[in-house]
Amino acid sequence: MPLLVNLRHLEQRNLALEGELSVAELELDTYDELVQAREPLHYDLEAQWLEDSLLVRGELAITLDCECVRCLKPFKFRLALPHFAAHLPLAGEEAVPVSGDCVDLTPILREDTLLEFPQHPLCKPGCRGLTARKIAKKKSSDRPGTEEKPSTWSALDKLKL
Repeated sequence: MPLLVNLRHLEQRNLALEGELSVAELELDTYDELVQAREPLHYDLEAQWLEDSLLVRGELAITLDCECVRCLKPFKFRLALPHFAAHLPLAGEEAVPVSGDCVDLTPILREDTLLEFPQHPLCKPGCRGLTARKIAKKKSSDRPGTEEKPSTWSALDKLKL
């Protein structure tokens, strides 16, 4: 169910909105193998009526399933937007669509959340990635009984640049 704000309710007082939106409701198809949204987006917002616009402020948070770009280790990444704010005009060229007396906040939440997704997720800031030893161990563990022979490039590993 989309996150709707009834404008008639805002004429009397500000609205507090708290809850969560599922990934299906947000339509968070990232098409990225390294960052996947599988858990709901949690929101704690306040909607306020301003002359010919709507002001929405609050917090957004979602936990993402990521894969480190350096070592390919899976990890959880908590994406938080503690100072989310959106000014939505209700009139003019850039007006948000109003259906009946309601404004759907779901597209705005989706867009701002997607813009904050990590482009190059790291399991930890100092991740050194896959080292030659880890790669060799992984290759040898993939094929039991095979012996590891030195790489043609191993002489380059000895260089100190």
